[in-house]
Amino acid sequence: MNSSAIKEYGLSIGYSRVGIIPASSLLGYIDEVNSRGDLYNIFDFTSTNPAKGANPCLFMPEAKSVIVLLWDYYQYEFPENLKQLIGKVYLARCYNPPKDTVTHARLNLMREFLEKEGVVVDTSIGIPARWAAAQAGIVDIGKNTFAYSGDSGSYIQINTMVVNVELEYDKPTGASLCKENCSFCMDNCPTNAIYEPYKMNPYKCIAFNNWMTQDGRGTVSSFIPYELREKMGTKIHGCDICQDVCPHNQRKLKQKKNLDPYTALLEPDISLADILNMTDEYYERRIKPLLYNYIKDKRYFMRNAAIAIGNSKDEKYLNDLELALSNPDAMVRKYVVWALGKIGNERARGILSRYLTEEKSEEVKEEIAHVISALDELTT
Repeated sequence: MNSSAIKEYGLSIGYSRVGIIPASSLLGYIDEVNSRGDLYNIFDFTSTNPAKGANPCLFMPEAKSVIVLLWDYYQYEFPENLKQLIGKVYLARCYNPPKDTVTHARLNLMREFLEKEGVVVDTSIGIPARWAAAQAGIVDIGKNTFAYSGDSGSYIQINTMVVNVELEYDKPTGASLCKENCSFCMDNCPTNAIYEPYKMNPYKCIAFNNWMTQDGRGTVSSFIPYELREKMGTKIHGCDICQDVCPHNQRKLKQKKNLDPYTALLEPDISLADILNMTDEYYERRIKPLLYNYIKDKRYFMRNAAIAIGNSKDEKYLNDLELALSNPDAMVRKYVVWALGKIGNERARGILSRYLTEEKSEEVKEEIAHVISALDELTT
């Protein structure tokens, strides 16, 4: 087995670039994470902790090499309405692919190709993918912390495979991708999550607050800070803002693409109102097949939809919000109350006043009273 054969096969099954690095070349990532203090203690509760995965020999003592695979996931266009709600990488069904998907099949083909040659392969180790790709010289890193690869821009999925054989290795990326005076990504991030070039505060990132904020995850909970909610717009799963404003992505964005037929099929059935009051059947049929990767409980999609509706300030959602106040989940009801406060008209206030007497949860009652008080101050 040689590096050239691996790369050639990877390209033949659809990967846009393939790189190979020594398993020992990722240790610098650990120092970088540690230098950020508490910002990345979120890794502690993940099943694939990249701060530990940077030393793959901890999990696979015979590890010798890491194969890095890039796939351009933005080869089809996605419906505009869905792009307002969901990041393109999730519309492309990339991350953590189920076994019955094309993305999983592509990975499995590469695994089988290697294993037929007697290579031991591990894909479960949490390799820091962007760092590995940079070490392999197949991406550059932008100030927004995303990896960029040629004409694909930053719209790439990166997969890694740890193997037990020594191979011919690629050289790391050299010069910086971004011009010194460019700050489009930092200037346009609504939450100021990119606090310095090449440095991001995950706790301020819209995508993080969409899907990482779930109860039972170490120091993270389902609570999204008030000061962040208004800045999240209508995003319910992921955010592309810092990528879409980047000069290096403009060619890819303007490229003529055919419409993705699957998301085009789903689009008429997916709206904020549908998600806010979704049934189990709707979740299984329309949301899970598309957004299966980071959220397994529909309550968090409902919460995210409530925030997006509140940020829309659109009165057409008042009936949907009133219905959602009967949701048995108090956490969801609290965000619905917040959304009604953002719409803030007389009818929204009336709905809140009526439900204040019916609400059983003390936490939700406090939220309703707080919102009503804030609305009263605005009208006096």
